[in-house]
Amino acid sequence: MLNKKMKICVVITARPSYSRVKSLLLAIKRSSRFDLQIVLAASALLDKFGKVEEEIINDGFSISYRVHNLVETDNDPSSMGITTGLGIVQLTQLFTQMRPDIVVTIADRFETLATSVAASYSGITLIHIQGGEITGNIDERVRHANTKLADIHFASCASAKQVILNMGENPSYVFNAGCPSLDLIANMKDLPAFVLQKEIDKKGVGSLISISNPFLVSLLHPVTTELQSSEEQATQLLHTILSTDIPCFWFWPNADAGTSGTSRALRKFREENPNNKFRFIKNLSPETFISLLKRSIGLLGNSSSGIRECSFLGVPVVNIGSRQNGRERGPNVIDVGNNEKEISAALQSIISIKKHFDPSYIYGHGDSGERICQILTELELPNGKMFNLI
Repeated sequence: MLNKKMKICVVITARPSYSRVKSLLLAIKRSSRFDLQIVLAASALLDKFGKVEEEIINDGFSISYRVHNLVETDNDPSSMGITTGLGIVQLTQLFTQMRPDIVVTIADRFETLATSVAASYSGITLIHIQGGEITGNIDERVRHANTKLADIHFASCASAKQVILNMGENPSYVFNAGCPSLDLIANMKDLPAFVLQKEIDKKGVGSLISISNPFLVSLLHPVTTELQSSEEQATQLLHTILSTDIPCFWFWPNADAGTSGTSRALRKFREENPNNKFRFIKNLSPETFISLLKRSIGLLGNSSSGIRECSFLGVPVVNIGSRQNGRERGPNVIDVGNNEKEISAALQSIISIKKHFDPSYIYGHGDSGERICQILTELELPNGKMFNLI
């Protein structure tokens, strides 16, 4: 009987990806069968996009390696291709050095494709989490490319699993495991109001907002197929929220091409409206962010958090534009176009509701990390190699 642990290397390339796999990382760390390696890359290493390294270390994990491959240019989508290319080179070299048995890539951000290419061409078993979802933009193409390069698939919902099967993947290695980010919600205790207030007051810039009064949350990312409109779209949403006179916690955009337009809109807005009721934040810990969401009137923007986490929480959402097209959503979501009248009407609707929806379990029940880890301990690969080695 072999007593060698299997080395699982999880590559985290962006701020949201950590919350997507934190419960899985904890399950792997607790297991006697696996040796966890964590690699941080791209925007996950940059403070301007909400550097998560300190948070990961504070949660008790060690960072095995860091890959600095993010190339930033103003509204130029070619930067994403260059970043991916650099990531392929660096990660291929790194995997040769680390020699993991398994590599995990997460979801659909452009940087994740580098992980998939490097692992698959290095002959390493590749796991893809959150494949099969339809969104109608460049992220969907990346997600499907990851799926075709991967060996094992952990989808987040039933329809996504079916999409993966329709793509011709082996049913023995396709699982509907739910979304690991919901595990944090299911297992966390709400932060007391005074603790939450203290935490958010330490973060960001702008007005200090009391969480004892009604407030909104906004997460608006640039859409790679609408780069030239990113500044206009952000400005429109800022002024729509401003007109309600309800305070808002606005979170900084991700590192996609077009982010400079969104960021420029935020800076202009702050200069032109010095007495606005907004607080602009780069990043919060998953627990703090979820506690904030749960107390909010609702979320506005185009983040997958509105589709996944908010469906589980029952938080009302105004989902704007095409970025989440095709994803399964709960009754808590109102879909609108990039149109000020539509956004305003939907916003007034969630303000008037004055309550949250019942939880929706489209993306799981909050036990995904443990389920994925357990499946891996028992799974046999096509070549007969068992993950369960001890």
